[in-house]
Amino acid sequence: MRKSFYSYLMAVKGPSHTDEAQIFATHASHDIQFPKHSDDYDEVSSYLELSVDYLPSMDIFDRIWAEYLENNK
Repeated sequence: MRKSFYSYLMAVKGPSHTDEAQIFATHASHDIQFPKHSDDYDEVSSYLELSVDYLPSMDIFDRIWAEYLENNK
């Protein structure tokens, strides 16, 4: 079973908050509405595009999503 995107994102979250992925992960961890159990690109992408203001660019999400898919084959 593939783990959710949120679970993967929480593994990216680090204490230094020095890169975009860590900053995104930190914000997502504080977002109680984030679709935490989803592994569906469209669901997570739509949520981010329509409901959050903490992600400055969807390119960040797309890059992390590609890494998520690569690590969850």
